[in-house]
Amino acid sequence: MTDTTAFDWRLFLLKWSGEWADSLPDGETRDEDDEVARRARWLGFPPASEERIAAMEERLGRRMPPSYRKFLKVSDGWRHAGGFVWLLAGTKEACWHNDESGLADIFEEYLDEDAGPEERREADIWRRGLQLDVESDITHVLMDPEDVDEDGEWAVYTWASWRAAPPERHANFVEFMRDMYREFHSLRAQPGDGEPVFDNDTTRKLDGLVEEARLEALRGGWERAGKALDEAKEYGRPRAAGLGDQIRRLLGQTYMVYFENLVTDPQYAPELLPAMVAEHAAHSYQDDSTLTFHLRGADADLVSLAYATLDQVRDGTYRYTAAGPFGAAVERARELARWGETDGAWRTLMDALPLWEPLGPDHLAPLGWVADPVLGPLLTEERGRELLSTPRGGQPGEAPRPTAGLDPGDLAWLAEPDPGNNRTSYRFALVEGVEPEELPGRLAEGDGIVLNEPMTFWEARQRVLHNRREFSSYEDRALMAVGRAGTGWSFAFDGDPAPFDRQRFVSPAATAGAGTRAVVVWSGLRAWHGEPFFHLSVARDGVEQYAFTYADGEVRSSGEVPQALDPNRFFSDLEDSAEVERSLLEAVTREFGAHLPRHAIVNGRLHTFATRSWTRPPRDGETYAVVRMNWEAARPADGEQAGDDGPGSR
Repeated sequence: MTDTTAFDWRLFLLKWSGEWADSLPDGETRDEDDEVARRARWLGFPPASEERIAAMEERLGRRMPPSYRKFLKVSDGWRHAGGFVWLLAGTKEACWHNDESGLADIFEEYLDEDAGPEERREADIWRRGLQLDVESDITHVLMDPEDVDEDGEWAVYTWASWRAAPPERHANFVEFMRDMYREFHSLRAQPGDGEPVFDNDTTRKLDGLVEEARLEALRGGWERAGKALDEAKEYGRPRAAGLGDQIRRLLGQTYMVYFENLVTDPQYAPELLPAMVAEHAAHSYQDDSTLTFHLRGADADLVSLAYATLDQVRDGTYRYTAAGPFGAAVERARELARWGETDGAWRTLMDALPLWEPLGPDHLAPLGWVADPVLGPLLTEERGRELLSTPRGGQPGEAPRPTAGLDPGDLAWLAEPDPGNNRTSYRFALVEGVEPEELPGRLAEGDGIVLNEPMTFWEARQRVLHNRREFSSYEDRALMAVGRAGTGWSFAFDGDPAPFDRQRFVSPAATAGAGTRAVVVWSGLRAWHGEPFFHLSVARDGVEQYAFTYADGEVRSSGEVPQALDPNRFFSDLEDSAEVERSLLEAVTREFGAHLPRHAIVNGRLHTFATRSWTRPPRDGETYAVVRMNWEAARPADGEQAGDDGPGSR
């Protein structure tokens, strides 16, 4: 915060006035007073005497805050405070607002019983505030005599209805004027046709800071670079937003990140366009025409590329590529990530990052990969910090300490509550000595079943439901994601299984373990509905070796269960079902040395397929229902009946 006691008002106001005068084309002033101010290179007025200030304070019944008093002693009022306040009050014009605008009642209408002090202050300011705006573009400027700091400074609030935002608070009058100075700069930064280039000592100093921040970011000093770029962005410097947005995006910040002035540059679009388009695609409620707004100034080819990339991102076919050794690492990382080895994929990218080649001087880091359906989920805020802290682009610097892996290397994490506590039941199969792409041949019905392209569980389930035409009450074909489960193991995982039916359940362990070893686990110890249950079965060479099922308060087992997995060790007391579940999963991890990749399963995109049913067919006398849907059938005309192939059951 600015030290208001040491602030040099005269130097600040003279600089502002000179820059304002130089930014105006001849004959472009609003009125004669502005023209006089332009020639004089002074936006202010004669200083107010102490007697004049004291008279104002007597009229208002309050002593003015220190920074406003010092301002008045340099200039008794001000023209063009920012872009929307044309005249700011001096000693004569300042007055209590007394809700002259009628806005107090309007703001209070939106308050409820849970409204906090800040929200109530925003409503009350209209009754008690000191009005400083005299002429403006429907922009209000009020000083709050009840929002006072230890130095006696009053906070300043600004509000304009057309901004569609709450009143903006400025800590004191100095901060308000500095913010208005920044606003003036931001509005002049990119002059229109016929306007002079906005070039002065301030802009040259800021542009120098931007260039130094660019180099500092490439050296790994992203925090210092980010602060400098944020400051330059407030002044509207052309490169600051595009550079700063690259840092923000890798930190997981997506709101208002548009890579301004860079995303429409064909040199940088291959990296920045996919990242922006992916964020647009993530908010499907947005009209796609809004994408064009953020591409204003782009040529037709680039706009066409943007919409083509949008289609690829939405259907999961976008594939990020890069040049050189880093590009080769991208391909290796994708291969690891698509099988769930996200920690290895991330390390592969980080090890190659020093060899990354930027597309141009304003390219701070690889970014297009965040739109890749397989690579994008690798990003976390901590990993983004690691990437940004790594020297790259030919710049020297010290490499950061690697971030910790996201996968715990066990199965016990499945017993931990997830956000929303939705993962209360799950099932998985572990198969030894086979690759993940071989699992459909062991677990699916029929030959030639291939894996779906990598997608989230939600996406995979929506696609299955969209294409499904038959629903059966006896069949339980699991939709399972596949990947590697540690050295020598592959997994198939279902995080949202059907209800467990002990009477009709058939473990797939034997068929999955043909010529090898397979483990099947189905846990519902924390299930929302029904009695808690847990199943484990192990098969070798196509024959089930042992199994046990805990359900309905009892354990049923077959074969010789190893002591380490003896169910009697775990189910003597189910008071803490989560702890029992954790202990069981830890025992399975120790027994087989396999694990499931948490980050890939919870946050990533994996290949999926539908298994054969986990339940036996109905026997004689058992009832069931089959519903067949024909979405493509023409809707019958009024008075007609649907044909035989419409929805039905048997």
